[in-house]
Amino acid sequence: MNRPQSIGGAARINDGRTPETGLAAQFAHVRARSLELAAPLSAEDACAQSMPDASPAKWHLAHTTWFFETFLLERFERDFRPFRPEYRVLFNSYYNQIGERYPRPQRGMLTRPPLAEILEYRREVDARMQRLLRESRQASELRELVVLGLNHEQQHQELLLTDVKHLLSLNPLAPAYVVRAAQAPTASPGASAAPAWIDFDGGVVAIGHSGDGFAFDNELPRHEVLLQPFRLGARLVSNGEYRDFVEQGGYANAQLWLAEGWDWLSQNRLAQPLYWRRDESGWKEFTLGGLLPLEPALPVVHLSYFEADAYARWAGARLPSEAEWECAAAACGLAGNFADTGALHPRAAPAGAGLHQMFGDAWEWTQSSYAPYPGFRIAEGAVGEYNSKFMVNQYVLRGGSCATPAGHVRSSYRNFFPTGARWQFSGIRLARDRVR
Repeated sequence: MNRPQSIGGAARINDGRTPETGLAAQFAHVRARSLELAAPLSAEDACAQSMPDASPAKWHLAHTTWFFETFLLERFERDFRPFRPEYRVLFNSYYNQIGERYPRPQRGMLTRPPLAEILEYRREVDARMQRLLRESRQASELRELVVLGLNHEQQHQELLLTDVKHLLSLNPLAPAYVVRAAQAPTASPGASAAPAWIDFDGGVVAIGHSGDGFAFDNELPRHEVLLQPFRLGARLVSNGEYRDFVEQGGYANAQLWLAEGWDWLSQNRLAQPLYWRRDESGWKEFTLGGLLPLEPALPVVHLSYFEADAYARWAGARLPSEAEWECAAAACGLAGNFADTGALHPRAAPAGAGLHQMFGDAWEWTQSSYAPYPGFRIAEGAVGEYNSKFMVNQYVLRGGSCATPAGHVRSSYRNFFPTGARWQFSGIRLARDRVR
């Protein structure tokens, strides 16, 4: 359950080739952004855990600090002393090589240490990291770990938002995280138009990260794949289109669902997307801006792989492979509706020809299982656990979402979740085979 990015407008995380002063500024910027995202939360909000897959905001703030203390200060700082030795266990997420871990489903029980102490922990580690960046001469290795840590923190910034959304959705008061998220943009003329298709010739194409900038190890190595001719939907599937699926019995038609998906659906007694509600006035959707009327033209989000696959079958289509998606996205700009816009909710597709919403708005499910690329090598040490240990029973998503920091994703970026995960901003882009 991992992903990477950069924060703050057009700013990008230092890639390890620029001076220490540039990296120090990026470090301060990303670390400050996490505090900005946590600022609207009360101490009670920050401590609660709504389900085992989610973590309290306080834990996110502590764990990202633990990363820098454990992987950088402990290794490079002279006369290193931990802030508190107990934190090595409390805030270790899944790094078995580091040692014992506190149980993930019980993170919401950590009322102590209090939020104030976690914030003090961040301040101390930040000060020591800045000193390390000024004084250290082990430039290359240290910089690489700092850049990894910053991308890791940006992943947790997105998780903080999605975890808070799930938490607040369980409150009968339907509280807003921020009021500005409730200001959904007016739908453009193209947003409700009939779906258009963009054709691609296929052939032998290269996928995977290329260039000198940062990439996670699961994006490597770059390699060639053979694609048959295909077509992609020009935009994401909308709320209105998915509402038709719901109202026409899509959740009751076993023929549309994978066998495991049908079992999952039946066991959980589901009949609609995660945050949809229906009352006498019609459909509503819980957002980070509170409970709002469902906007038909906006992209549908918070769908599991099972739901995305069932809808695609109902629509006479399929989900794209991750290679098809990357082939198409390679020529698209990286601009999109990311967290930095402040919307914190998907926006309608613009009018006009071509592919839209490839980046931002919603993570797009693909039909590709999360697996290593040919020639993949696991990094040595605990950082090698970052991605490789999750390469089983997960599917790949692409493109980033409205909760993803701007600059964090690229066309080769691979997100991944299990088939039943719904609390992320995950949506649908349809694909079809194309006859030559």
